[in-house]
Amino acid sequence: MKIVDQLFAINGRVALVTGGSSGIGRAIAFCLAEAGAAVIHVARKEEALKDAVKEVENINGKAAYVPCDVSDMDALAETAVKSASFFGAPDILVNAAGVNLRQSWEDISSNSWDKQIDINLKAPFFLARHLIPGMKEKGWGKIINIASLQSERAFPNSVPYGASKGGVMQLTRAMAEAWSADESGITCNAIGPGFFKTGLTSNLYNQEQVIEALARQTIIGRNGELDDLKGVAIFLASPASDYITGQTIYLDGGWTAK
Repeated sequence: MKIVDQLFAINGRVALVTGGSSGIGRAIAFCLAEAGAAVIHVARKEEALKDAVKEVENINGKAAYVPCDVSDMDALAETAVKSASFFGAPDILVNAAGVNLRQSWEDISSNSWDKQIDINLKAPFFLARHLIPGMKEKGWGKIINIASLQSERAFPNSVPYGASKGGVMQLTRAMAEAWSADESGITCNAIGPGFFKTGLTSNLYNQEQVIEALARQTIIGRNGELDDLKGVAIFLASPASDYITGQTIYLDGGWTAK
């Protein structure tokens, strides 16, 4: 086997992807399936989940789904158990479920604050904790969180979202500290996407001047395409990244560097 095939091989691995029915989560789930992993899509809407699974099966990949609202902490343990019933215990976890309600600071309620923190920050930890025993038993595991430009920068009408995504960066470090020690074979890293066209950013993409201005803010000169996620997702899910943990990699065309 060529060295490049050894480094990036995820054949036979099992990936659980939250937010796997749409946007960044669905794109990452699909590319992991393309690379040979069996994928379990987790999200709230069953019809969208079925569609995502069908997309993978159309390329002769292995996929299944578990409907779950990740803000319901009691449902996460059951989701972890169900996910293992399809292809075995997951050894790759992608925490891509997210929400940004884009409220002005005057309109933020306790409930809307909690919803964003629960989905974006709390669920990734508690779901991962349910999966860690299976990863330890295999002696290998990859946790990939989804950070944000707002892990570093403040944006308008996003106080709870920004707080949660700043927390995701630190959570990624803390997860690494907790679970990557003693040659466990488990790593935890994050991807910080720039501007990609997803459900969370659809309103922005209806404003051509805004989108063009955001593209100019990058060094490369364009906003992200979902295919841009493939390289870094496979890298962080594969043996190629075995000595990298606790890091956030910005996939933003140089937005944060400019």
